[in-house]
Amino acid sequence: MSTTAYSRIASLGVRLPAAVQTTPQLAARVPGLGDVDIEKITGIAERRVCDPDPAAGEDSFGMALAAARDALASSRYRAADLDIVISASITRFKQGDRFTFEPSFAAMLASELGARSAIHFDVSNACAGMMTGVWLLDRMIRSGTVRRGLVVSGEQATRVAQTAAREMTDSYDPQFASLSVGDSAAAVLMDVSTDPADRIHYVELMTCSEYSHLCMGMPSDRTQGIALYTDNKKMHNRDRLRLWPRFHGDLLAKSGRSFAGEEFDYVIQHQVGTRFIDYANEMAEDEFGTPMPASLSVVERYGNTATTSHFLTLCEHLRAGTARRGARFLLVPAASGVVTGALSATLTNVGV
Repeated sequence: MSTTAYSRIASLGVRLPAAVQTTPQLAARVPGLGDVDIEKITGIAERRVCDPDPAAGEDSFGMALAAARDALASSRYRAADLDIVISASITRFKQGDRFTFEPSFAAMLASELGARSAIHFDVSNACAGMMTGVWLLDRMIRSGTVRRGLVVSGEQATRVAQTAAREMTDSYDPQFASLSVGDSAAAVLMDVSTDPADRIHYVELMTCSEYSHLCMGMPSDRTQGIALYTDNKKMHNRDRLRLWPRFHGDLLAKSGRSFAGEEFDYVIQHQVGTRFIDYANEMAEDEFGTPMPASLSVVERYGNTATTSHFLTLCEHLRAGTARRGARFLLVPAASGVVTGALSATLTNVGV
């Protein structure tokens, strides 16, 4: 008689640039803002910013490599034990400002780590990239295709903030959201679960393309550099924010379960800003008709770190002891596309 296999998060790793940029320091570089208070609007006090010197190793690739090594060091595995490496970076800067498509980041990371026998590929799904990588790896472990693997991402996101600082003329500019980003890398090492106390119970994603035009990253049409154009009002309206709780509620109802019955201890929303996190939780509480679990965040210190957002938050709180082991965590993506969904996991022996 066959039994259903499950995956678990075995360890987490992160890498943060050394340099801290406060929100007043960033605002001083955007003369078109006038007296608009970015920190009051976003709740972000500071963020980390990469050193542009290639020798610093703080480009997308260098940080991803460091985060991967951090995750391995917190696990019982060596790089040679990995069956697969999945890279989920949106920004793919290597050797400073060289944007790399081929070879794939995953191939270069696997080689540099010493994961010689690992299969490897990149995924690209906006800020849901790491969650998509975890979804894929979860399915591969469940199917028996692989036993263990690594999902990793390094994001040099503040390059869009640099473009916005050059080009913005007022606070209504579609590049305003670019002022909320920060740089970081994160890695998730997953293997087979043998204990319900260490298990990804489910991870499911959905895409609603109706909203795909509301947040677009692309080369700037005015100056050299990459830019992010966002319709913040429409991205954060009530119907958009109700996509996740309705999807999650329907998912649970199919098996006769309810959100309250899941007994989550913590929820981690995408780290867009403090107002967004509060509003998303309020919408969900109204939709589910039950109080939300404690909400974990690091956006105040690190800003919106794109694909790494959820796993940076999770790792930071576990390391600080502000999230307890043995708890049940809910991670909710919110990516341009629009991509949302839910990852439910109990974490007891995760290495951090």
